Amino acid sequence: MEPIAVDSVVEGRVTGITKFGAFVDLGEGRVGLIHISQIATTYVTDINQFLKVGDTVRVRVVGVTKDGKYDLSIKQLEKREVKHYEKREPQRFSNSFEDKMTAFLKQSEEKLLDLKRNLQEKQEGIKHKKFVR
Repeated sequence: MEPIAVDSVVEGRVTGITKFGAFVDLGEGRVGLIHISQIATTYVTDINQFLKVGDTVRVRVVGVTKDGKYDLSIKQLEKREVKHYEKREPQRFSNSFEDKMTAFLKQSEEKLLDLKRNLQEKQEGIKHKKFVR
């Protein structure tokens, strides 16, 4: 059995959900994890709002651990598909100030959500370290 190449798009079945991510069976004894930060392009607090055990999902392989498990992402798959679509589609909107401002606000909101998520993950990591000591 050959390993799945990083950056490949594969399909799998969700076999388990935890607070930090969803486990996916990729077939042929291969297992991967979609971290909560890689579930969607929006901020995710409850994975169950996005995925259920038994769901079939398309994911991008973003890495492989030393023990042969796969790091997976739905978010990166969605972002790349959107970028690919934007490159191929001619621009249908005017370059008015309102359109530019709308695009800027959307990008700013996405970046702010990413920053908030990263900060929350770091804070949870610090809390966890305090309890471990």
